[in-house]
Amino acid sequence: MSDALRPRRSVLYMPGANERALEKAKGIPADALILDLEDAVAPDAKAEARDRVCAAVGSGEYGAKELAIRINGLGTDWHEADLAAAAAAGPDGIVVPKVNSAAEVAQLVDSLERAGAPATTKLWAMVETPQAMFDAVEIATASERLAVLVMGTNDLAKELHAEHVPGRAPLQWGLQTCLAAARLAGKVILDGVYNDIKDADGFRAECVQGRQFGFDGKTLIHPSQVEPCNEVFAPSADEVASSREIIEAFEQAQAEGRGVVTVNGRMIENLHVDNARRILAVADAIAALGS
Repeated sequence: MSDALRPRRSVLYMPGANERALEKAKGIPADALILDLEDAVAPDAKAEARDRVCAAVGSGEYGAKELAIRINGLGTDWHEADLAAAAAAGPDGIVVPKVNSAAEVAQLVDSLERAGAPATTKLWAMVETPQAMFDAVEIATASERLAVLVMGTNDLAKELHAEHVPGRAPLQWGLQTCLAAARLAGKVILDGVYNDIKDADGFRAECVQGRQFGFDGKTLIHPSQVEPCNEVFAPSADEVASSREIIEAFEQAQAEGRGVVTVNGRMIENLHVDNARRILAVADAIAALGS
């Protein structure tokens, strides 16, 4: 499965210092887990959490879930030790917070290579500052090893002095700028977290907004958010059926030498067929996970 097609509808942060949470995560139907060494871990617990998270990655007990480790950022006291340990553990991804430039991407990639990280371990860059918004294209195109952009919407709101409001109007320019950069570079991009775990309707609405914008999935802070997120970011049965109908009609028209194709009264062009094939590929990738 190509990296771009790998399902990342739901990407759940799990605190690296919490052994019980890491055990519970094995049975949560998230597409991916981010085992966190940064915000979720107190300074005096960083070293122990680092060992625990790296052991979890090497355990082979998380099934088909994609596993990433979020390390502490450049310039922090824990960054170098985190990066070296994560590189040796060889997760699917290493998530780095507050990546602000192409030069930082290059520095991180060089550090991963010098630390002996396997080629399968990709860099996931969190973009969560005004500087990252303005330099999004340079960040996204800086390295082939950079596979995923992760929106850090809480930090971005803080930096902007913006309020958290339904619809996220204060953040939309940044969200859409980074999304466009990711698509230009052919990278995966994940929407930021929703903070109120008791507000199921608000969470679902933000998932729908994220999918409508074009995000590949959403980062999550609680297991209760996984299943609704999976549902929203997966093609529906109607979308799958419509996509098959579009492809079949287009291929039949080509075989008959017809240049004009309509399906249910809609004119169909190559771009519709390409989108239909993408939807079916996503659906097939999700089905391959068994979820």
